[in-house]
Amino acid sequence: MTAPAPPLLSFASDNTAPAHPKVLEALGAANSGTALPYGADPWTERAQQRFATLFGPEIEVLFTYGGTGANIVALQSLLAPHEAVICPVNAHINVDECGAPERFVGAKLIAVPAPEGKLSPDVIPALMQGLHDEHNARPRVVAISQSTEVGTLYTVEEITELSRVAHENGLIVYVDGARIANAVAALGRPIRQLTRDAGIDVVTFGGTKNGLVYGEALVFLRPELAMRARYARKQAAQLASKMRFIAAQFDALLTDDLWLSNAAHSNQMAAALAERVSQIPQVEVAHRVEVNSVFARLPAAAISVLQEWSFFWPWDPKQNLVRWMTNFATTEEDVDRFADGVSYFATSHAP
Repeated sequence: MTAPAPPLLSFASDNTAPAHPKVLEALGAANSGTALPYGADPWTERAQQRFATLFGPEIEVLFTYGGTGANIVALQSLLAPHEAVICPVNAHINVDECGAPERFVGAKLIAVPAPEGKLSPDVIPALMQGLHDEHNARPRVVAISQSTEVGTLYTVEEITELSRVAHENGLIVYVDGARIANAVAALGRPIRQLTRDAGIDVVTFGGTKNGLVYGEALVFLRPELAMRARYARKQAAQLASKMRFIAAQFDALLTDDLWLSNAAHSNQMAAALAERVSQIPQVEVAHRVEVNSVFARLPAAAISVLQEWSFFWPWDPKQNLVRWMTNFATTEEDVDRFADGVSYFATSHAP
């Protein structure tokens, strides 16, 4: 028996996805004539208005090139160098940004255990005790991801309680929303209920993982917190001179809820993949599949050959844990082909 044909699209990351055709169409339309730089153009104004429709009026929206840049700009805007960020130990800012927040923001990250990737509000009061003088970095921001780094979700109630405790302790709540569209689609609640109404102060709105060529939006739900943000964006090399090409993409993504339908499809494909691979005796789905990620354990010997067949990154080699990601362009045929490959290699390389 030979290995089946690999899928046409990769399950390595949602960053491997192509750009959505409507986004490319919007880019083409923006590439006509001239426009003033740095956001003084009609595309930027229109995209900002669309965000105001989503989150409500009196917000400040800044566009950046990428997610790490958006996180740096946000934290640089919210923190003094002697202040600190409370975050989950597996937070993207703590694990996957090569120390960029520490280097460019100059602030300390206080990384705490977070079962299932979610930060408990109970950890906040203890971290605020005993900080009385210049010997201590003082917490100023609570940073979480929605969805989390292990694909779990904070409910509206959990975010509300976390925000309440944070605010009672004088802290700002920041959400890394690289995959917030997937969270909104999965929870079935309006994005404003999950953010502004729940007490979130600042949030990023991911575009790169949801159909854009590149681009993230940084949304200050309390605009007074954006006082230093434009300067921070410039210093962080995230101010696009031809801003219209980021804004035009968001304009397309936020038209007719394309952002939400893209995310919903991505989530559905992950659920379908989890259902298929969970029927393979040698495979264990490690976490409940809530968004567009599937975490699975499989025989160690099967991982490398499966990667050669259709590449993906391991998540925790010590536990034989891998992560498979879907995106808006994933098809049912891709899911079937990949699941067939997992079955073939897991079975043939079982201990």
